[in-house]
Amino acid sequence: MPKRNDRKNPKTEALLEDGTLNPFPEKVGDPKFRESEFFDPRDVVQVKYEMLRRVSVENVSVTDATHEYGVSRPTYYEAKANFDDAGVAGLVPKKRGPRGPHKLQGELLAFVEKQHIPGGPVRARELAKMILEAFSVVVHPRTIERALGGKKTPPRPMAPPSSRPLPRKK
Repeated sequence: MPKRNDRKNPKTEALLEDGTLNPFPEKVGDPKFRESEFFDPRDVVQVKYEMLRRVSVENVSVTDATHEYGVSRPTYYEAKANFDDAGVAGLVPKKRGPRGPHKLQGELLAFVEKQHIPGGPVRARELAKMILEAFSVVVHPRTIERALGGKKTPPRPMAPPSSRPLPRKK
């Protein structure tokens, strides 16, 4: 990860926001990335592209290139396959985790929507128990709340400010 004071750098912030910040820029050993302002070891897309270019254009071995760019051989082959499929856009890291609902869809979602009264409170715990009984599938109540677009509890109204000063702690 970059140093704390480096996070204030606008480019570092942009790379972090886009998900393209190289977590280990110090492992990049190619001199171009140390001597030139154009080459940035913090930009993982640029690092992967240059690694692929070195192997395909300059005929550097995959082992040497992965060592020089601080990545594993499987990372190289994954980057090459992604680049071959989608070009430079394939080098942008994919978001991790599920890509959408994976338990609550189809028949289960229809069941939940049938049980839920629009405008009424989301009874997620009750619905989770009903799903378990009817389908033998464990679904977390929060998954049901997300699927129905409801919140667990309504936000509390803020108390009006008191006219009395707060007591001081000693």
